[in-house]
Amino acid sequence: MTDLLDEMSPRVVDGLARTRPECRLVGLEPLTGGSSSLTYVARLDGSDDLVVKVAPPGIEPVRNRDVLRQARLMSALNRHGGVRVPRVVFATPGAGLDVPPFFAMEMVAGVCEEPVLTRAEDRAAPTEVAARAYDAATVMAELHAVRPAELGAVVADEPVVGLADEIARWTRAFETVPGDLQYDYRTCADLLLASVPAPLDPVVNHGDYRLGNTLCAGGSVTAIIDWEIWSVGDPRVDLTWLTFFTDDAEHPAAEPGTPAGTPTKAELIEAYQNAAQTRLPDMDWFDTLTRYKEAAATALLLKRARRGGDLPPPMRRMIDGVPTLLEEVRAALS
Repeated sequence: MTDLLDEMSPRVVDGLARTRPECRLVGLEPLTGGSSSLTYVARLDGSDDLVVKVAPPGIEPVRNRDVLRQARLMSALNRHGGVRVPRVVFATPGAGLDVPPFFAMEMVAGVCEEPVLTRAEDRAAPTEVAARAYDAATVMAELHAVRPAELGAVVADEPVVGLADEIARWTRAFETVPGDLQYDYRTCADLLLASVPAPLDPVVNHGDYRLGNTLCAGGSVTAIIDWEIWSVGDPRVDLTWLTFFTDDAEHPAAEPGTPAGTPTKAELIEAYQNAAQTRLPDMDWFDTLTRYKEAAATALLLKRARRGGDLPPPMRRMIDGVPTLLEEVRAALS
């Protein structure tokens, strides 16, 4: 970590020289962030601090590690207007595996918290949680209102991720985990594929849209962050992922005890539909797809957590989550 900080500092200075020559880098320090890239705070003299996201060194910066792809989309959304994303200040390409690409963006005020996964004593008040969730539904509608064609070359070469592709992605994830974490995933995949509804016009999907990937101040969302897995696809995929992080969705890793105070799934869907001025069909099927997706993601997390020995409490709560979620999928579609 220290070596990377030492290597990154002069590169950040070079980026500032191109874009904010009046600023001086005072220090670079780690910031808790996503697992797909390294995140730092650049402390500046002469300007507000910046957030720096770096691709992990020693690994090809592709897929969720392609930080420049994230930066291009965020810049395009900022140019378009109407979508709450941090403004990218500069981006710098890499030079081989040992000199990874990175970008710097403005630091937006706000806290990052996933209420249903946060201990009751540490989370925001229920009224604030509810207000943030409703605003998150509105912000998602603002994002989905941007037509991909309006963003030009940034998304011109992006494939549309169809619903069968979405199912296949999580089926492949199941194929990589130990047999005791697979259960009857193949039956569930077949049931989903046999009942795929008609698609809606594709939009830019965040891919992991939930309050834990936003910054919030009071009852409002100030920015959407962590764009590692954005794609172009059906808007209902994003929406039911948001609704899965509610009290009534019973997320397998949810903190037991006092509810967080989120709106219900139905209330968030209604808020999105009102903001988008549309009605969305087949939402039950998409809720089922989300449960299959969560089962696969949970299996992956458990596989990785086992390598570290004893499982932390949230991981222990998730052990029964995979078979439970898959049974819910099978029951809903059989």
